[in-house]
Amino acid sequence: MQSTITSKFQTTIPKAIREHLGVSVKDTLEWRLGNGTITVYPARQNFLKHRNAVKTGVGDIAADIDMARNLHADKYR
Repeated sequence: MQSTITSKFQTTIPKAIREHLGVSVKDTLEWRLGNGTITVYPARQNFLKHRNAVKTGVGDIAADIDMARNLHADKYR
């Protein structure tokens, strides 16, 4: 398959390639150079590495906001 590079150095990924790789709008591509070739990969974010990075309360938003404010204020006391 082929695509053309525009005057703004943009190109269109052919539909069959997009569907096969599962890429969509706002996805990121990784470009690699090697031995006179260009290889393009979908850049997959390993979001599970951030598991448990955000601590949450029991679900009471007002209490969570108060707790966050108190923790922030403790830094300056």
